[in-house]
Amino acid sequence: MRMTRAQEDNGSSIMKNSQWENLTLSRQGRVLEVAFQGSNKLNSLNNALMRELTELAQQLQFDSELSAIILTGTPETFSAGMDLRDPESANARSMTIAEQRQLVKVGPAMCAAWEALEPVTIAAIEGWCIGGGTALAVACDWRVAAENASFYVPELKLGMNMSWQSIPRFSHLIGPSKTKQLLILAEPLNAIAAEQWGLCDYVTPSGNALAKAQALAEQVASMPPVPVRMAKKAINSSVGALDNAVSFMDADQFLLAQNSEDAQEGMRAFFEKRAPHFKGN
Repeated sequence: MRMTRAQEDNGSSIMKNSQWENLTLSRQGRVLEVAFQGSNKLNSLNNALMRELTELAQQLQFDSELSAIILTGTPETFSAGMDLRDPESANARSMTIAEQRQLVKVGPAMCAAWEALEPVTIAAIEGWCIGGGTALAVACDWRVAAENASFYVPELKLGMNMSWQSIPRFSHLIGPSKTKQLLILAEPLNAIAAEQWGLCDYVTPSGNALAKAQALAEQVASMPPVPVRMAKKAINSSVGALDNAVSFMDADQFLLAQNSEDAQEGMRAFFEKRAPHFKGN
């Protein structure tokens, strides 16, 4: 299949790593690898990084040649989730409610953009996959986790709700009971347990998650590309028809919870490395 000049120009532009401050792209045929690097060693998701991931996914929507996209963090950590020290988020209290509502759209917009991609998306996960990192991973089609990987959704433990419209995605994968355990008990889940639950699809020896994701991507790329895209669309549409209807308010719920006394206590306890004392305020 020959690309049009417009497709070639678009693909060339996307692949210029100088265009991206936090992303590294590598393409082989119908497979694209995307590695993201946050501003700290925990590979946290700051707003600038999330906007780049969103922009990339939106540009890739116009690439008719791709069959599979691999998303990975650093060799040590997929992501520690939302960067709690991101200056943009730290200044949110001085913003109007209207401005805060726009800011909290950044995370869910990123997840929605990756979920909407037509090529098969595969998250390759080493080390920690926490909070927003887990929300991003479940927006992908498959998750390959190394044996050293751990999934952890601590938002409720911090006095907040889990947002980014991720709860329907968790529920589709692991069912309502396991989703309640994951979110309400807020305990880390190792890769073996995550595979048993259905939260990840493959477990590899440590350091091999990317290699397994590459093998899966090549297998997908060997299939007829248009039927692959149509099958993914049909499957996602059949299970997610009501996802937006049941989760569209979770960002506003996050704003409410974030400004509560319990959330402030949860954050203080997190940074002071002590148990929080919640009062329901």
